[in-house]
Amino acid sequence: MTAQLSETITVHKLGAAVGARVDGVRLGGDLPAADVARIREALLTHKVVFFRDQGHLDDDGQLAFARLLGEPTLAHPTVKGREHANVLPIDSDHGKANSWHTDVTFVDRVPAISVLRAVELPPYGGSTVWANTARAYQDLPPALQALADRLWAVHTNLYDYAGHVDSTRIGGVDVKEETYREEFRSSRYETEHPLVRVHPETGERALLLGHFVKRIVGLSGEESNAVFQLLQNRITRLENTVRWQWADGDVAVWDNRATQHYGVADYDDAHRRLHRITLAGDVPVSVEGVASTAITGDAGHFSAL
Repeated sequence: MTAQLSETITVHKLGAAVGARVDGVRLGGDLPAADVARIREALLTHKVVFFRDQGHLDDDGQLAFARLLGEPTLAHPTVKGREHANVLPIDSDHGKANSWHTDVTFVDRVPAISVLRAVELPPYGGSTVWANTARAYQDLPPALQALADRLWAVHTNLYDYAGHVDSTRIGGVDVKEETYREEFRSSRYETEHPLVRVHPETGERALLLGHFVKRIVGLSGEESNAVFQLLQNRITRLENTVRWQWADGDVAVWDNRATQHYGVADYDDAHRRLHRITLAGDVPVSVEGVASTAITGDAGHFSAL
């Protein structure tokens, strides 16, 4: 299915639940306001949109385009940008965090949008998969919706990172991986979020889970894990996902308030590097209008509210 946005821009739907490819646009900071508005409309509809042939972009160009969609955050609450304060390298030298997550949910001000650009790709593999957390909630039986609506979870950056990275090299975990891991955990963050948040732009209800979840409030460890797996498995059903095989010059933009994603570690010891910019979001609000609460850590330096 192809939807016409303007005289040059077209959107090609990639799956029933999530994903679209946007053609006919050269990304940068000089896009007309009408084109930016139409790209944003496609993003809110399809949750993740992909752009081919954007090899002209560097970090500055990526940042200039991102600013048209929102206010950039720092690269990360705990990990500093290497070459640019707002750009986080997603680099296989730091490990392969191949697990389902929504970006930076361990802080109260969860980023609204992420912009990811391919920099160096392996000769095979290395795709990324996205899932629609709003569609997953919509497809829940009413009884499970009612349960999820009332539950809250604690998210933290002190999760078992070693359980999600590649540590198969000779001698165990690579020094670069361990250094990155220590930086990731250098400051502790914990935030209590509703399991179901109301999207501030679309009004949709979306499940807020992923690998930063430490526990579900009010449940035993066994009960918490069972409920988490039940709902997380709904999010990651294949019918609710789209898989993107990266090519040079590709850019992906996703609605971080309504998606999870997973970087597939199927490229052996080849190198993979992408650059991510996140855009400031608000504090999630439950279906009853109650906002998330920071338990530990102040993310004010990361992004303003």
